[in-house]
Amino acid sequence: MGAERTRSGFNARCLWSWLLADEDEQSGQSDASDVRRHPWKEAASFVAAAALVVAFFWYSLAQIDYRPDFSFLPDFRIRIWDGFLLTIGVSAAAMVLSLLLGILSAAAKLSRVLLFRDLSSLYVVFIRGTPLIMQIYLFFYLVGTAWGVDDRFWAGVIILSVFEGAYISEIIRGSYLSIDPAQIESAKAVGFTRLQQLRFVIVPQMAARTLPALAGQFASVIKDSSLLSMISVVELTQAMREVSAVNLKLVECYLFLGVLYLILTLPVALVSRLLEKRFRYEG
Repeated sequence: MGAERTRSGFNARCLWSWLLADEDEQSGQSDASDVRRHPWKEAASFVAAAALVVAFFWYSLAQIDYRPDFSFLPDFRIRIWDGFLLTIGVSAAAMVLSLLLGILSAAAKLSRVLLFRDLSSLYVVFIRGTPLIMQIYLFFYLVGTAWGVDDRFWAGVIILSVFEGAYISEIIRGSYLSIDPAQIESAKAVGFTRLQQLRFVIVPQMAARTLPALAGQFASVIKDSSLLSMISVVELTQAMREVSAVNLKLVECYLFLGVLYLILTLPVALVSRLLEKRFRYEG
């Protein structure tokens, strides 16, 4: 009798553990299936969530008896548009350079040369361990002055690239290390050259693992570009700051600024989500 109770209790605990482990997965599959059958539910849910966010901010403004007035924005449309375009330019250039720097840093850290590995490690540790705003001041006023980099646009691009490159370096290095070494050994065994190993074995798998994370990192590039206003790069944040200084509409300026950044980052976030779904089997 005691043995039967023990086995019964053990089976109950196993069943409970299984339910807890699979609850989220089963719920997610059920929700996804339900959304596919009733796509209007997803749209309705999104509208409801957006309405809650708008209601939260509207209530907050009502509590301080503040009535937003955005009628001044058309008068500053050229200034805002110029800042918007500059943010796109800085971010796009920084994305390209940070990707190149991240690849070089990852290759150095995976190198057999000890000096290269140490230089890459120091770079990643320093950049990831210190705030971006400190790096902006340090590189612009110290390093930039010493090396004659006085163009604020390119100084901002370089600073952003150095900062984001450290994170991209770890993304790329991690994706390489996640590849099963047996696959590379098998490629060598059948006579693949190093270039063929990269083309047919290593790069395709690394791309599947890195693209979703890179898309998310590129969204961070756009947001981090706002800190370049600290060195008077007239990107979007600096442009809105100047507009608010003229008409003293601080709340309206920063609310509109948030909308503009969402316009820039949401497409990147959408691409990241699509890539995650596309390459989910790789995980």
